[in-house]
Amino acid sequence: MLIVLLIAPLTAYLPIAAMGGIILLVAYNLIDLHHIEQTLSFSKSETTILLTTLFATLFLELEFAIYLGVLLSLVLFLAKTSTPSIPTLSIDVSDEGHKRKLINIQKKPLKQCPQLKIIRIDMSIYFGSITHIQRRITKIADNERIYHILIVASGINFIDLAGAEALVSENNRLKQNNGGLYFVGLKSTVYEFAAQSCFIKKIGNDHFFDSKGQAINRIYSRLDKSICSSCPALIFNECE
Repeated sequence: MLIVLLIAPLTAYLPIAAMGGIILLVAYNLIDLHHIEQTLSFSKSETTILLTTLFATLFLELEFAIYLGVLLSLVLFLAKTSTPSIPTLSIDVSDEGHKRKLINIQKKPLKQCPQLKIIRIDMSIYFGSITHIQRRITKIADNERIYHILIVASGINFIDLAGAEALVSENNRLKQNNGGLYFVGLKSTVYEFAAQSCFIKKIGNDHFFDSKGQAINRIYSRLDKSICSSCPALIFNECE
C-alpha cells in the first residue's frame, strides 16, 4: 500500500519492456495447468465456462469476458440445482437382524406403504427448484393417490421464502384429502429460518420430527386403519 501511494508516480520512468516482462511473469504464475487439466478431464460444465471465458478474453473486452464467465456459471448452477434428486425411500423388512433403515428403492426393489410416501430431497429448496419439487408432490398425490408425504430433509441446506410458501400451499392441498407434508431431520440453521419465517407455524409443529422412527409412529396414527387392515406391505413396526 505504501509503494502504491508513495512510489507509484516513479513507475512512469520504467521502460515499457520491463513493465511488460513483469506483467507476463505474473500472468504466467496465475496459470494453474494442473487444475486446468483436471477441469478438462472431469467436468464438462466447468470446461465450457473455462473455454468461453478464455476465448471471450481474447476476442472481446476484458470486463465483458469476466461478466460472461460469471453469467454462464450462474446459468449452469441454476440449471443443475433446479432439478434436485428426489428418490423414494422404503424399509427393508427382510433385514430383521439389524436396525431397519430407509433405503432408496432404485437400489433395491422394496415394498412401499400405500398411504405414506417417503422421499428425500438432496438439494436446497429455493425459487429455482420449487417447481420441480411441486411437480413431484403433485404426481404422488394425483397419480398414486397418496396424501401423506414424509420428506427426509437431511440434505436440504436452505429454504427460501418462495420455497416455503410453495410447500405451505402443497401442504394445504394435501390437507383437503386428510393428508399433509411432514419433515424429518431438518438442519438447525434451516429449522431456525423456518421458524422465523412462520413456515413451521403455517404447516404445524406436529409436522416436524427429529427422528424417522418418531415421524413414522406419529404419521401412522393418522392413516386410514381400514386400508391398513388389508395392506400386504406391513413395512413399519407399527403395522404389526
